[in-house]
Amino acid sequence: MVFETLDIVLLLVTGGVIIAGIALGIGLKSRHRRKLLLQPFPPEYLDILKNNVALYALLPAELQAELQGRIAVFLDEKEFEGCGGLQIDARIKVTIAAFAGMLLLNKDLDYYPALRSILVYPDAYVASDSRSRLGTVTVVDRESVRLGESWTYGNLVFSWQQIENEAGNIHCHHNVILHEFAHQLDQSDGIADGTPLLPDKGIYPEWRQVMQREYDRLCREAEHAVRDVIDWYGATNPAEFFAVTTESFFCNPLALQGAHRKLYELFVEFYRLDPASWRKPGVSGNKNRTGHQSERS
Repeated sequence: MVFETLDIVLLLVTGGVIIAGIALGIGLKSRHRRKLLLQPFPPEYLDILKNNVALYALLPAELQAELQGRIAVFLDEKEFEGCGGLQIDARIKVTIAAFAGMLLLNKDLDYYPALRSILVYPDAYVASDSRSRLGTVTVVDRESVRLGESWTYGNLVFSWQQIENEAGNIHCHHNVILHEFAHQLDQSDGIADGTPLLPDKGIYPEWRQVMQREYDRLCREAEHAVRDVIDWYGATNPAEFFAVTTESFFCNPLALQGAHRKLYELFVEFYRLDPASWRKPGVSGNKNRTGHQSERS
C-alpha cells in the first residue's frame, strides 16, 4: 500500500515537472519572440521588401509593421538550405519569409510549427512520385519537374527562379511561396484536404459547402477549357484548390471578388484580410495563366 502511494506521488511529481518544463519552454519562446518583434528592422531587409516583394507596397502601414516583425521571428526559427549549387543569401530568406508572414497577418497563428527547413533550388527541379506496393519494395511511378512542394512535416522546397519571376511583379497572378505556405496551413491538422484549421467551428459547414461548390465548378471549367480567375491547376484536388485560390486571393483579389464573391468573402473571413481593399481598380494586372509546364505540389 505504501509503495502504491509512493508510486502515485512520484507519478504526480513527474507529471508536474514535465508540465512545468513545457510551460517554461513556451514562456521562454514567447519572450524571445516579443524581443525579436521589438528590434529595429534592418534597413537592408527593408530594401529587399521594396525591391523583391511587390505586395509589400500595397499593405497598409500597420500591416507592413506587423509583417516586419513576422519576418524577424520566421528567420530566427527556420533553417534555409541551398540545393543544386545555390548559395542562400538575405534576399532569398527575406523574400520567402515575407510571403510566409503575409499569410499570418492579423491573426493568432503559430509560425508553421511543423516546418523546420526551406530547401531552395536555383531553378525548376526533378522529383520522383513514388509509393510502396510490395512490402519494402518502392515502385517509382514517374518523375516530374516541379516549381515547389510542401511536405506535411519538415520541409518546403522552392525554385528560386520561379520566385524571382513572380514575387517582384505586381501584375503576376501566381506566387509559388503563397501556394506552398497555404499547403502548410491546410496541413496544420495533419490532413491536406483544402480545409485548414478555421478560427471558428461555426464556419466549417459553410466552408465545406462553398469550397465544394466552387471546386466542382472549376473542375467543369477545366474539363471544357473555360477560363477562370482561378487557375485550372486548382482542379487537381481540394488541397490544390485551396492553395491556388489563396494565390488568387492575394495576387488577383479584385477579379476573384468579382467572379467568386462568396468564395472571396469566405477567404476574407479565414485570412482576416481584405486584399481587394489594398488595390485600386485597374492595378490587378495580366492575363491568367491556364497551363503548367511544371508542377506545384
